[in-house]
Amino acid sequence: MNAETPYAEQSLARQANDLARDLMRADPRIYWLDLAVTASLTWAAFAVAVTAQSFGLTLAAGAVAVLALYRGISFIHELTHLKREDAPGFHLGWNLLIGVPWLTPSLLYEGVHILHHAKDRYGTARDPEYHPLARRPLWELAVFLGVALLAPVATTFRFAVLAPLGFLIPPLRRLVTARASGMVINPGFAREDLERAETPAWLAQEIGAWAWSWTVLGLWVGGVLPTRVMLTAAVIFALMTFVNQLRTAVAHYWENDGSQMAPLDQFRDTVNVPPPALMPFLWAPVGLRYHALHHLMPRLPYHNLGLAHRRLVAALPATHVYREVEQRELIPALGRLIGRMRAAR
Repeated sequence: MNAETPYAEQSLARQANDLARDLMRADPRIYWLDLAVTASLTWAAFAVAVTAQSFGLTLAAGAVAVLALYRGISFIHELTHLKREDAPGFHLGWNLLIGVPWLTPSLLYEGVHILHHAKDRYGTARDPEYHPLARRPLWELAVFLGVALLAPVATTFRFAVLAPLGFLIPPLRRLVTARASGMVINPGFAREDLERAETPAWLAQEIGAWAWSWTVLGLWVGGVLPTRVMLTAAVIFALMTFVNQLRTAVAHYWENDGSQMAPLDQFRDTVNVPPPALMPFLWAPVGLRYHALHHLMPRLPYHNLGLAHRRLVAALPATHVYREVEQRELIPALGRLIGRMRAAR
């Protein structure tokens, strides 16, 4: 606990907004440039990985592809908070360059992630992105991380099999929309916005992912695409998802028992991994290293989070609650989670 007064603690969100209100405007040039560079690097590294004759070059290109794809996929988080008029065409561009080709269209996150920010849902059974890991046995952490490696199979099955079947069988489509159309970690969560599946944006993304998956699978079965291409894509996607799952494991403290939390307790359950740590640039890209700050100011664009953090650090005392949620790096944070899981048992 810190030396702040209760009033000062409760006004943390107001303090953050007072200090960084002028940073709320998204710069579409940064979004587009970042996406263009990231998508180009992803596809170029993937091309090298599937054509290189040297095993070492294949591994190096594959590692670059994993990290570049991870950064590209991470923009799906920005899409849920970014108004379309702030970066015209960006949602469509991202889905064309990254989302649909890697079977992770934004429909899987839009309408779901925003519920994680609802004050009456956070940390409860109605939160799609909360699982009380710190209260669970260690084997659940192993399952939590390991299941991410199945992502290539899960997404292919979702769009190559369940999507077309759903259009033929309406009850199945409703079930797929509710239980297989969200990037969630709460196994009990089901979408309630079933009408969203009939909107033009959803239909375009779902049909696009379905058509893409059938095209790729058809080219592979027909011998046009080498098996190496398919396996490399699957490994890159699986490893990318695994890295994201590692980040997710340390994005919160995961200690809530399922009851509704006060806003300040919600903040204390989130994590920042600010500089001088350097590696979060790779494992928590596109502003994800400032996860706690993001929960204070969800509409703050990723490219301004660093500046906002520096302002808060400069203006608030070192004993302020804002500094309590900081972690140094991925491995130490993961070690602390494991320690809390052991202590809870």
